[in-house]
Amino acid sequence: MKNGIAYPTNEELIMLILGSGTKKMPIEKLARTVISTIMSSNSENLVENLIKIPGMGKTKALTVAASLELGKRINRHPKTSLENPRELLPFVQNYALESKEHFLCISMNGAREILSIRVVCSGSGNMAIVQPSEVFSQPLKEHASAIVICHNHPNGNPCPSEDDIRTTLKLFLAAETLGISLTDHIIITKTSYFSFLEHGYMDIDKLLNLL
Repeated sequence: MKNGIAYPTNEELIMLILGSGTKKMPIEKLARTVISTIMSSNSENLVENLIKIPGMGKTKALTVAASLELGKRINRHPKTSLENPRELLPFVQNYALESKEHFLCISMNGAREILSIRVVCSGSGNMAIVQPSEVFSQPLKEHASAIVICHNHPNGNPCPSEDDIRTTLKLFLAAETLGISLTDHIIITKTSYFSFLEHGYMDIDKLLNLL
C-alpha cells in the first residue's frame, strides 16, 4: 500500500494473487514454482501445468491464469510494425532474467507485426535439441510470413555458441522449404543482446563459414 503495486517482485505479486500456500508448500516456495511454470508455458497449457504444482489446485491455477489474461487484454497495444531487432527486445527481455535457457519463436505477418510469442522449449542446452517441427507448427497455423527466434544466455555472454549457429542454420533451411522467412536469431542477456541479422549472419554461406 505504501510503495504502490509496481513495487513488489514478480514472486511477491504471485503471493498476493494466491493469498496462501499449504503446510507442505509455503507460499514463498509456491510463488517461485508458479513463476517458473508461467515462464515455461504457453496459453494453451498454462492452466494444465499450474494444476500439476503441489498446493495449487484448479481454483488457484485459474486465478493465476485469469490474472495474466486480464493484464494481457488491458495492456494490449495496437500492432506495431517492427523495423529492427532492437524494437523486439522489450517484448522478450523478461526472459533474460531466467536462470535457465528459454527458446522462443516470434511469429509475424507480412507487415512485420507480432502475431504471437511462444516458448518452444526451456532448460539447459536446449539449442541442441530444437526441432523445426516444434518451431514452425504454430507459425504455419497462424499463416505467418516470417519468424524471429530468440533465446536467453543465463551466463551473461550474448555471443552465439556452435550449437546456436548450427540451430540457426537448420531452421534457416527449414524456413526456406516452408516458405516462411527466418529474419533473425536474437540472443539476450540481462545487460546486452546479439542479433544474427545485425552482424550480417542471416545468410547460408555466412552461417556455414562460422562453423
